[in-house]
Amino acid sequence: MYSLSEENYLKTIFDLSNGGTTPVSTSAIAAALDAKPPSVTEMIKKLTDKGLTVYEKYQGCLLTEQGRHLAVRIVRKHRLWEVFLVQNLGMGWDEVHSIAEQMEHIQSDALIEKLDEYLGFPKFDPHGEPIPDRNGNIARNNYEKLSLMNEGDSGVLRAVTCDTTDFLQYLDTENVCLGCIVKILKKYPHDSSLKIEINRTKSTNISQKTAELLLIERI
Repeated sequence: MYSLSEENYLKTIFDLSNGGTTPVSTSAIAAALDAKPPSVTEMIKKLTDKGLTVYEKYQGCLLTEQGRHLAVRIVRKHRLWEVFLVQNLGMGWDEVHSIAEQMEHIQSDALIEKLDEYLGFPKFDPHGEPIPDRNGNIARNNYEKLSLMNEGDSGVLRAVTCDTTDFLQYLDTENVCLGCIVKILKKYPHDSSLKIEINRTKSTNISQKTAELLLIERI
């Protein structure tokens, strides 16, 4: 058994490290968790002593195989609960993240497997992020950041990489949702903002920062 804090650190390191493949600095972890650097250093030492992370000064922190296994398990629970909250309770995609943060710490593997079956073995959460299967496998994709595409390019919005309430509510006001068709009408060189067309009808301007958070499948 691991504490809620330990599990939160493991999941955060997993998210920041591109699925556990690249080192993460303690400052990045501190920023993500809104924690003080000394507290992060202390927790990383604790996780390292438990064989869940490895840390090298000036290099950063990495998950061990055991640490990654636990992190993927937490991510799986989180994303399945998000699907349940949207699909079965009718909650909005902007409402479920903080609730799933609490539910991801339920320890029963049997419950999670039943939940997965009940939901029909979903492959993606409400934000388009892949759900690890029971063996820890995570589907890969060829989606591109909208910010890296060119004028005239178009594609289907498949995922968003930010699930804060404010950001998702902003997308709702602009009628930007998963599955919508996005076309770049104009890229403004002075600030890299974009004018986009949504579903071949409405057009709107978005910032480069927003475009970096939208993952597109080209069509």
